[in-house]
Amino acid sequence: MGVMPEGQPGPLDGIGAIGLDHVGIAVRDLESAIERYRTALGSPPAHRERMGSDGVDEALFRVGDSYIQLLAATGPDTPVGRFLERRGEGVHHVGYRVSDVAAAIDRLRALGVPVVDERPRPGSRGTTVAFVHPRGFGGVLVELVQEPKGES
Repeated sequence: MGVMPEGQPGPLDGIGAIGLDHVGIAVRDLESAIERYRTALGSPPAHRERMGSDGVDEALFRVGDSYIQLLAATGPDTPVGRFLERRGEGVHHVGYRVSDVAAAIDRLRALGVPVVDERPRPGSRGTTVAFVHPRGFGGVLVELVQEPKGES
């Protein structure tokens, strides 16, 4: 990352993305979607989890160093439930892997980018995450993802 002489972050420091973590896809029927993706990708989900705090059931398919994340709402009044009602099934968000979610949030706020999560919070697979408002990324909801220590 570039640093200006006075020790302040430079204009091109960005969020410190080190990879594409996942593409989140909202689906109405998780079991049906799992079978479609299992057939298309030729492998079973690498991970499944219910994230009650986010109102989703998820299934992750490993693709190289990244994942396809299928997300089904646990109810209509959840973020994914509202997304499905408004837009139907499809790409919900893009997750970027970063080494430090808190630093990425601070950097984005310093650049005037609106964030959804003011502080990092627990994510699936033991990760630490934060969401960035779509206004900051040309209409795309972005999730910042930090792997658990020793797994990045």
